[in-house]
Amino acid sequence: MSEVQKMRSQMKSGMGFIAALDQSGGSTPKALSLYGVEPNDYSGDEEMFQAMHDMRARIILADDFTSEKVIGAILFERTMNNTINGTPVPELLWQSRGIVPFLKIDKGLEEQANGVQLLKPMPGLEAQLLDAKAKGIFGTKERSVIHEANAEGIAAIVAQQFDVGAVVTAAGLVPILEPEVNIHSESKAEAEEMLESEIARHLNALPEGVDVMLKLTLPTQPGLYDALAKHPRVLRVVALSGGYSTDEASAKLAENSQMIASFSRALAEGLNVKMTDAEFNAALGANIDQIYRASVA
Repeated sequence: MSEVQKMRSQMKSGMGFIAALDQSGGSTPKALSLYGVEPNDYSGDEEMFQAMHDMRARIILADDFTSEKVIGAILFERTMNNTINGTPVPELLWQSRGIVPFLKIDKGLEEQANGVQLLKPMPGLEAQLLDAKAKGIFGTKERSVIHEANAEGIAAIVAQQFDVGAVVTAAGLVPILEPEVNIHSESKAEAEEMLESEIARHLNALPEGVDVMLKLTLPTQPGLYDALAKHPRVLRVVALSGGYSTDEASAKLAENSQMIASFSRALAEGLNVKMTDAEFNAALGANIDQIYRASVA
């Protein structure tokens, strides 16, 4: 079995969850602040991104951050191109930790229109995908956002996700399509029903042999995405925490037996730069265990 086949098997049926370690420029200061690193602790983008890399390295090297509970990890491009103790991060994840590496490829969001925010253009995507594949990346993730139950907007956002997914698939990678629904939307439940129907329509049009993954907001109606998870063109459906606390996200995830977690903020909740390694590992280990249990419930 090839390495890619092993990764695919792990994504299809592995027990555990996907860690989202892909905060980028806009979300990095907030993520660092929650970690206890404030803007006056660094000067300029390079120092900011180095502080973020140090945090991610600490997570990746933690005792409990292994494939026993974490089956995949989504990386920011800088992280993919960086090293930890001299080893390229994708190689370290797969060869040393048994964790399948993914790459965040979106370049941010357009302004809101028809109740959604589409992906901004991604110039140089094909070259980026070739580079990622050469570095051992298995798949990609691209996030856009739904704010309202607007049929036209939701149709456009799903169509764009599948169009990007086709480019990713052509490069030999597996896309994680992420049309997030804003958890604060007043029409969240209705938007999710529209989204489920639109995704199913596009999945039914995919040719045999083309597989995708889906990253979706935890639904208001438990089990809403069960049929999508069982679709023959879907490797896995994963859930984003979307601003919920670790406890809230884990409780909602446990209500959706066909979804596993792909949490970012909830994974790092309570971690602090000033913690000793023992304290850090214990806090992260507790988060990992809680998210794992909700994912396999």
